[in-house]
Amino acid sequence: MLVLVEQSLNGLQFGLLLFLLAAGLTLVFGIMDFVNLAHGSLYMMGAYFAATFVAWTNSFVLGILLALGATLLLGIALEFIALRHLYGRDHLDQVLATFGLILFFNDAVRLIWGPAGLSLPLPAWLTVPVQIVPGVFYPAYRLSIIVVALAVAALLYIVVMRTKIGMLIRAGASNREMIGALGINIKLLFTLVFGLGAALAGLAGLMQAPILTVQIGMGENILILAFVIIVIGGIGSIRGAFMAAIFVGMIDTLGRAFLPDLLRTVLSSAAASTAAPALSSMLIYLLMAIVLVVRPEGLFPAAKR
Repeated sequence: MLVLVEQSLNGLQFGLLLFLLAAGLTLVFGIMDFVNLAHGSLYMMGAYFAATFVAWTNSFVLGILLALGATLLLGIALEFIALRHLYGRDHLDQVLATFGLILFFNDAVRLIWGPAGLSLPLPAWLTVPVQIVPGVFYPAYRLSIIVVALAVAALLYIVVMRTKIGMLIRAGASNREMIGALGINIKLLFTLVFGLGAALAGLAGLMQAPILTVQIGMGENILILAFVIIVIGGIGSIRGAFMAAIFVGMIDTLGRAFLPDLLRTVLSSAAASTAAPALSSMLIYLLMAIVLVVRPEGLFPAAKR
């Protein structure tokens, strides 16, 4: 029972990390109608910035804040220099251009930081276990990820759905010419949206950095899960991205934790350990396929504008 509680919390934590990545992607893809394959590279850059700034400042909190700001500025610069010229182009052009950016960022990281991975050590106060319920202890850092991600999710929903700037963003996605005619600087607005999406990707990357090795290409596999999440939840829907990310995080984590024991009843131990991660991924893609057949707009589609 304790193992189930712990793995469920791990699934929630992983799902919330996926939400941060998918939320930035759904803002850019769903609201701005822009396919950004380089979103995973911004996730990677957030992790590299965090590892670098924490080492330079010798302060975990200050390094994290600097890394978040650096990723935000990188996203704004990337949109201003390269991507805003692609808004009116076909999605295929956007895919090809942002795929080129993936290669650019991977080579840039290799040139600046080298091919070897980096690590981001945690301060002592984030390594202690916290008692969730009597008899159940959970790492403080993973718990902090859950708390921060939930706070960001609530703030993001309020900004996009309940504020004037959120209204302008959604209206600009529907009819940018009309918004421009009303005197709103739509280019500046979309630059800020892209920067916000980059910051969310960077936040996900820097929070994952202490758990996994910071390495080249770390954002590419997780980007696939982010696209799966926005398809399941509904393109352009923050609520959909949140719910779908929790589903996917739970399926992936619980599958990897418990499927090996089930598979050992019919397979060898080595084969079961190898097959369990693949089967967990298959279940996620099966869920996406079912959603596409039964409810193509997603489980929680964005409100009609």
